[in-house]
Amino acid sequence: MINYLLKGVVLKKNFIKLIVLTALIGFLAKASGFSTQQSWVLSVFSMSIIGTLFFWEMRLSFVFIGSGIFFLMKAIDMENFLKFASLEVVLFLIGMMIIVGMMKEAGLFAWLITVVLRVKNLTGLKMYVIIMLASFLFSGLMGEVTSTMILTMVILNICDFLDVDPLPFVISSVMATNIGSAATVLGNPVGILIAARSGLSFEDFMSHSFTLSLFILFVCTFILALIYKDYLKDLTKKMVPFQEDKSFIYLISVPPDLRGKISMVVFAVIITAIAMHKRIEHLLGLEHNVLLIMIPIIFAGLILLVRHDKAREYIEKEIEWPSVLFFMFLFAQAGVIKASGVADFIAKKIITVVGNYPQVLAGAVLFLSGFLSSVLDNVVTVASFVPIVQSMDSLNMNLKPLWWALLFGACYGGNITMIGSTANIVALGLLEKERNIKITFIFWLKIGLIVGFISMVIAYLAILIIPNYKL
Repeated sequence: MINYLLKGVVLKKNFIKLIVLTALIGFLAKASGFSTQQSWVLSVFSMSIIGTLFFWEMRLSFVFIGSGIFFLMKAIDMENFLKFASLEVVLFLIGMMIIVGMMKEAGLFAWLITVVLRVKNLTGLKMYVIIMLASFLFSGLMGEVTSTMILTMVILNICDFLDVDPLPFVISSVMATNIGSAATVLGNPVGILIAARSGLSFEDFMSHSFTLSLFILFVCTFILALIYKDYLKDLTKKMVPFQEDKSFIYLISVPPDLRGKISMVVFAVIITAIAMHKRIEHLLGLEHNVLLIMIPIIFAGLILLVRHDKAREYIEKEIEWPSVLFFMFLFAQAGVIKASGVADFIAKKIITVVGNYPQVLAGAVLFLSGFLSSVLDNVVTVASFVPIVQSMDSLNMNLKPLWWALLFGACYGGNITMIGSTANIVALGLLEKERNIKITFIFWLKIGLIVGFISMVIAYLAILIIPNYKL
């Protein structure tokens, strides 16, 4: 009863803060030169964002209410609202969720983990590097959340068997996951959103983001290995007896069945098709990026046809409908920011302050989105930045480096705090649920700030130095 009352008091205080901050933003917007309509638009959008931050479990309520208010204000009509909802991104996510659900059920990912762990003369450092690399690759291929869920459970089981603390492994794995989420267009919803808005292809991500993210992974793995050097030495000692009697190998040996083998082939075909989408589109004369969006949908349809007995389960359990709906309404509201002229106004103000210096502007976008992503969900951050970056086009600016800066900031900045990305929250939730392990905000920050800041600095230097980014 006392806990319930305390919770009610906290909710009431947060609602008061929400109202005050929303009103303050609207007032400051009007004072800064926005029109009355634009001030209201910015205020309502801020209500959705701040409401999401204060009441994450009720995030759908705030984006629903905010969207409804936009219609009452006549700030948007239904046709443009649906246009801004980014259905192409939503369709891509739905298709990939069904595909990943099929592969997860077939045990493909568990088998892949056992393959990389069956290494001769395995030491603590070798296992650490393998886990980091697996976290990076899995994140880029299946998304950060699914990768985190699978790898965290694998780590917990291995650490239980070896009788070692799983926390260093879990934290490091999640940080590698966040780095890997920027490596491909598949790793994070913000990747497909940026690809859809900027026209960047899967090949662009592989040539720009994958190579840079892989380099950052090696740097961060080295730094984290130094931080946990004593832990890794102890881990090596614990592994010696299990290597000698083969018990450890038996533990991690999971032979693939027929469904697992079929899943491997299907997944390989899907990744190959997505990787080649730009060339196939050109060959068939199709619209740019249309196959990037539709390939997962087509294969998801084939999976539902072949596994019709599981179709309802895939649709109901594997698709994260609350997240999908949240993305749709959030993207639509970000579109209102663009259509109302608010984004253009902010873009011009930024240029006035920063000046027409692409290098400085790219740094501002990267570090600001990075630090915002450390306290907000990165999808929220990117959805807010997209219309502002798009508005830079009217100022005759090269937007390509700004899109990369936004991607790197949003993904790498997620490592800074324990709430910086969905992957962090999922991993810590599993730690608490499965092993009753809890950590403090400062504990994570001491490590996350080092990894996140170094990652963003390297990314910024790459944008400045490497001609391929075309600043």
